[in-house]
Amino acid sequence: MGLLLAGVILWSVVHFLPAGAAGLRGNMAGVIGEGPWKGLVTLSLILSIALIVMGWRSIVPAPVYAPPGIGIVLMTPLMILAVVLLGAANAKTNIKRYIRHPMLTGIIVWTAAHLMTNGDDRTAVLFGGLGLWAIVMIVFINKRDGAWQKPEKVPPAGDIKLFAISAIIFIVLVIAHPYFAGVTPLVLDRGL
Repeated sequence: MGLLLAGVILWSVVHFLPAGAAGLRGNMAGVIGEGPWKGLVTLSLILSIALIVMGWRSIVPAPVYAPPGIGIVLMTPLMILAVVLLGAANAKTNIKRYIRHPMLTGIIVWTAAHLMTNGDDRTAVLFGGLGLWAIVMIVFINKRDGAWQKPEKVPPAGDIKLFAISAIIFIVLVIAHPYFAGVTPLVLDRGL
């Protein structure tokens, strides 16, 4: 459990710096240089992902709570929504007119879907930790950036393209899931 927890904490701290400790980030970049700072951040994120994957795969899950029965029904639609929201963050889409932080919101949806279908300890640490991180990030970014200025409306072609790409990415993630997570997703496990 230690590797998984360390990975979640490292991921959270590294991502927290621009939103909650911009001064520290600026000071560090000033001391070691912008390029080395970006390299250090990149290496830290790679290390956090490696710790998360190794930690996840090394833990024999133990039950902590009974997930609600509705979680199995909601998992696939919530995961599709999460993929769309994650993609919307860097796409020209109208979703950003309604959701200020589509990527962080997508992570919250992703974590909620997993917490509603798995009641074990490693799920609680990974998805609970990343969900909490995403909520805290939204609060700090909103505080840092002030009032939200809604973006202008964009042509619907951007939304259509996003949904098509998201569908493909969702299918790839479902197929690849057993290889990186060691767990067969519900859509495959139940023959959907």
